[in-house]
Amino acid sequence: MRYDDSPVGAYCELSVLVPARVGLRPGMCVVAMAVTSADARLECRRLWGLPAEVGTLRWEADGRDRAMVWEGRGITVRAHRTRHALAALVPVRSLQWRDGGPVVAPRRLRARVALARCHVGVDDGDDALAWMAGAHRGLVIQGASIVASAARRPAGMLSSVPWRERVLPTPAEPAG
Repeated sequence: MRYDDSPVGAYCELSVLVPARVGLRPGMCVVAMAVTSADARLECRRLWGLPAEVGTLRWEADGRDRAMVWEGRGITVRAHRTRHALAALVPVRSLQWRDGGPVVAPRRLRARVALARCHVGVDDGDDALAWMAGAHRGLVIQGASIVASAARRPAGMLSSVPWRERVLPTPAEPAG
């Protein structure tokens, strides 16, 4: 993602998400994340429990091709989108770990979405993210407007189902 405007200013972000759930609630868990701004790192950790770290990211755009390069880690994500993009409103539920327990961070994303052929390159075969190297189907999201609520503890009848810790990353260090 490349944010031209946000409460912490402009910055780039590269996130790796895996499917997860809290009880019966499905969502996505961010297991690795780099941002180009220390302020963005602080807010991602404080508000949502995201494992953000400050990294050197390079954004590339050429016609229907997009790429994000995490230079310090040797990870490249390239996408070639189809010609047709559709307007979409997508709910996203982030399931993270913060302050010793699971949190749910709901978001809504309004954007133009196009199917894409993607390729992920990982220079170091011993990197913890080497499993994602190769070709994938994906989406290119343009002109997104994101409404994000602060993370909250799961509540209600479905929160009584035991939390599945096996999908969680190592808890992030405190934001401060």
